[in-house]
Amino acid sequence: MSQIQSHSENTPHILVLGMGGTIAGLASNPVDQPLEYEAGQVEIGSLVSDIESAIPEGVCLVSKQLANINSCNLTEPLLALLGNAVREALENTMVKGVVVTHGTDTIEETGLFLQLICGKFAQNLGKRVVLTGAMLPANSPNADGPGNLLDAIQWAASPLDNCPGGIYAVMGGRVCMAMDLAKRHTTALNAPIQSSPSSPVRLINPSWLSGVKAAQAVWAEDLPIPSGNEWPWVEILTSHAGARPETIDLWLKSKVEGLVLAGTGMGNLHEQWLKPLSNASKQGIAIVRASRSGAGQALPNIPEKDFEGCLAAGKFSPPKARIALQLALNAEKQAKSAGKSLTWQDFFARIAVLPEIR
Repeated sequence: MSQIQSHSENTPHILVLGMGGTIAGLASNPVDQPLEYEAGQVEIGSLVSDIESAIPEGVCLVSKQLANINSCNLTEPLLALLGNAVREALENTMVKGVVVTHGTDTIEETGLFLQLICGKFAQNLGKRVVLTGAMLPANSPNADGPGNLLDAIQWAASPLDNCPGGIYAVMGGRVCMAMDLAKRHTTALNAPIQSSPSSPVRLINPSWLSGVKAAQAVWAEDLPIPSGNEWPWVEILTSHAGARPETIDLWLKSKVEGLVLAGTGMGNLHEQWLKPLSNASKQGIAIVRASRSGAGQALPNIPEKDFEGCLAAGKFSPPKARIALQLALNAEKQAKSAGKSLTWQDFFARIAVLPEIR
């Protein structure tokens, strides 16, 4: 892990953690072909230096490079590395807030992950963790990264009287809860946040703020981070026209621990899948039913009754539901080792009932 400091770690500061992504990308022909670029090329220290002259007086920064990747290649060990780094930073009395630069391809998964492993911790400490990224590479003439990074740092450092501590994301001049991130466009500058309930960074919407507080009030306990290679194996399968039962049968022969089903409409599953999925549940494979639609909720027993052992994902997209299921399965293992009878269903249910901000 490389480290570049503009101020001493022994003074109060905002910690900026670099994970790579487009915000750190470079294009070979940025003027004519800005979308042809390689992500994760610029060090986080350089990104911070480029905006340091615009940082408000009194805000000190320390930057650390955790990874420098295209976020489509995000791995579970890197998620664990980031989660532990954020938790450690929150525990540090010298760290007043944390900003994470991240690729937008998987930023919604990381946003939910951070909420579930340290959302309550950040809230109780009155500190903000802020995810940000970019849709254009760093050397593009119209690069959006510098503005997003500056906004994220200012949001992490701003007083708590306008919004509580917690896990947030900032892009395009707007802020949302990080667990509400949803990249639903391939190129729009606000792609990860455009369909998320949000507020202008500098003029907080009271309705949005009320929703944030309601969601934070329900989230009562952070979940443990799986260690090393002990992340439960969970896959996403998409239901579609012509779905075959053999698709499920193949997974029954593997060591997969959970399946997230991206169903049609409200999370509907092809009838050819129902029998083998029931067999999978009886075999001990955890099953969560989500929707591939991109918006709305998959609700329990709607439109038809769920088979035994299958839970609805609520508002979570399939990728988010996968992260939630992995953490729920890991929490179940740790509960059992401590002599507790809690199941993955117990943990997942706590996650899926978080209020939806409108």
